[in-house]
Amino acid sequence: MNAKNIYLSSKELEEAIVEYLARLKGFFENYQTREISTALSLGRVTGQPVYANVSSPHFNASAMDGIALDASVTFGASQRSRIRLSGDEDYIVVDTGDPIPPKYNAVVMSENLVETDHGVEISEAATPWQNIRPIGEDIVQGELIVPVFHRIRPIDIGAMLAGGVNTVKVLRKPHITIIPTGTELVLPGQPLGEGSLIEYNSHIFAGMIEEWGGTADRHKPVDDVYEDIKAALQQAVENSDMVIINAGSSAGREDFTKDIIRELGEVITHGIAIKPGKPAILGKVMGKPVVGIPGYPVSAYIVMENVIKPLIQNYLRLPEKPHREVEAVCSRRIVSSLKNKEFVRVKLGKVGDRLIAAPLSRGAGVVMSLVRADGMLVIPQNSEGVDAGERVKVRLHKDLDDIENTIVCIGSHDPILDLLANEIHCHDPALHLASAHVGSMGGITALSKGETHIAGIHLLDETSGEYNISYIRKYLSNKNIALIKLVNRIQGFMVKKGNPKNINTFSDLARNGVSFVNRQKGSGTRLLLDYKLKEQSIDPAVISGYGREEFTHMAVAAAVAFSDIDAGLGVYSAAGALGLDFIPVCNEEYDLAVPVEFLENPSIKLMLEVIGGHVFNEKVRALGGYSLERTGEIVLID
Repeated sequence: MNAKNIYLSSKELEEAIVEYLARLKGFFENYQTREISTALSLGRVTGQPVYANVSSPHFNASAMDGIALDASVTFGASQRSRIRLSGDEDYIVVDTGDPIPPKYNAVVMSENLVETDHGVEISEAATPWQNIRPIGEDIVQGELIVPVFHRIRPIDIGAMLAGGVNTVKVLRKPHITIIPTGTELVLPGQPLGEGSLIEYNSHIFAGMIEEWGGTADRHKPVDDVYEDIKAALQQAVENSDMVIINAGSSAGREDFTKDIIRELGEVITHGIAIKPGKPAILGKVMGKPVVGIPGYPVSAYIVMENVIKPLIQNYLRLPEKPHREVEAVCSRRIVSSLKNKEFVRVKLGKVGDRLIAAPLSRGAGVVMSLVRADGMLVIPQNSEGVDAGERVKVRLHKDLDDIENTIVCIGSHDPILDLLANEIHCHDPALHLASAHVGSMGGITALSKGETHIAGIHLLDETSGEYNISYIRKYLSNKNIALIKLVNRIQGFMVKKGNPKNINTFSDLARNGVSFVNRQKGSGTRLLLDYKLKEQSIDPAVISGYGREEFTHMAVAAAVAFSDIDAGLGVYSAAGALGLDFIPVCNEEYDLAVPVEFLENPSIKLMLEVIGGHVFNEKVRALGGYSLERTGEIVLID
C-alpha cells in the first residue's frame, strides 16, 4: 500500500454512472422475486405480470336498491298506463350489490316505484340489464391488472384483491450493508472524548435507502485498520446485494477503501467531478456494487442521491423520475470551479411575485445546510458560477406550497429568530420563517433588491450613536421602510468559564497569547467591533484571529467553547446557551426592517401578533440578555 493514494480519475457524473451501470449489467439481470401477501405489498415492485383469478363482480349484481325483474313485464308502462306487479310472481326486492337470479335481467330503482297493497306500480318501462353490474364489469378473469416492474399503489392492492389475487410476486428488495469506518467514531449515546465523532451518517443512508425501496443493515463502526475493513467488506459482500463503505475514500494515509476494493474485486471509478462528493469510489466485488462514500455528510448525501439511488432504481427496474424544479432568482453571487458540477443548498421564499434562492453554507461537513435547504441549485461543470440576480433552476426538496408560505428573513443573526420561527409555526403550521444569516448590511442589500420580506439589523451610526435608522435612510431612500422594534440586547465578549485570559476590554484582544474569532464582514457585530477598535486606536492586524470569520453568534460561541479560541464578540444568549462567561460591552437595538407594503401581508400580520404575544416574550426573557420595552412597536422611516 502506498503512503498516499491518488485519484484514478475525475469523470463527469453522467459518464461515471452510465459506465458503472453498464459494468454491473450481469448483477441487474440476476434479479430475484419473493411471494408476499397482496395486502402487505404497498410500494413493492411486481416481479411478474399480475392477472385476475376471478372476475369482479363474479356474479350479476344489483347497482341500485329496488326490485329485480324480467324487463319484459314492464313493457308498455307509462304515466297514463301504469303496470301493477305482484311481489309473489313478478319481482324480488334487492339492495345494492345483491346477486340477480338468472331469470331476471333488470332492476327498477326504489324511487321509481309506487307501493300498493299487493305489490308495486311502475310508470316507466325498464330496459334489459338496466341498473345491473354484469359479471366482469370491473375486472374480467384472466385480465392483466398490473404489469411486471410496476410499483404497487394502494389502488393496485384493491384491484388485485378484487381480482382474487391474494399473494403477489415482487422483486426482492436490494439489501445494502453500510460500513462506517473511522477510529474516531462513537455510536450515538456513547461518551464523547476529545477528537471523537458521533456516527450518524449510516442512519441518514439507511433512511434514504428505505425511502428508495431497499433495506439497510448498519454495521458497527470499523477502526481505520486495513485488515479490519477488508474483513468487514468480505462478510458484507457475502450477505448483501450492495455495500457502502463510508469514509476512507479520499487520498489520505488512512484512506484504505480504494485499495481494499481493488484487492477483493475491481475499482471502476475513483473520483467524480462533483462538488461536494469528488472522492467517491465506484467498484464491484463478486460482481456486486461496492461504493466508497466520503465521510463528510453533505458529500455523502450528494453521492447517495447521484450514485446509490440510480443503483436501487435499476435493481428495482424503476424509471428515473425527473427532478421537480422551479425557477428562482439567486440572491447573491456564487463562484464555482470549472472542474466540477457543484451542488449548492439554498433556502427559497416567495417575495412579491418572485421566488428567491438564498445560498446556504457550502461546507461539505455542514449537515444543517441539508436540514434547512428547500432545494438544490446545480451549477454545471465548466461554469464559473452564478451572478446575483440571475435566474436559476432549483431542484425542490420541499413542496412548493410550503415554500410560498414562507416569510423570508435575510440579514443579521440572533438566536431569538429560531424562537420566532418556532412560535410562528405553532400558530400556523402552514407558515414558516426562513432566515439566511448574511449580516446587517447583507439584509439592507436584500431589501434594496426586493429579495426578502424582512431583514434583521443592528447597525450603529458612529456619528450619532443611533441604531438602524440612518442606514435605512442612506441605503433604502427609494423605498418605504418600517422598523419592527424587536429587542434591546447586550453585546459583549464571550470567554471561557472563569475568563482565564482575563479579557475585559477591547485592548485585551491585542495582547500576546489571546486568540479571537470574528464575525463576517457586513455584520452589525463586525461593524461594532471595528468602530470600537477605531475609537481606541487599536490596529486590527495585531489581533490574533481577526481574519477568522463565523456567520452566527452561536458559531462564535461554539468556537470559544470547544476550541482553543479565547474570545469572540456576540450576544449574551449565545454565551449562556454554551455555558460561557460574558463580559458586557454595550446595549444595542436589534430590529426587523420591513417594506411598508408587507405590513398588510397576512403572514407578516401573524408574525407581529406572535412578537407581541406573551409566550414569545417570556421565552425571550428566559434566554437572558434582552429587554423588551418596545417589542412589537412599528416605526415608519420618513
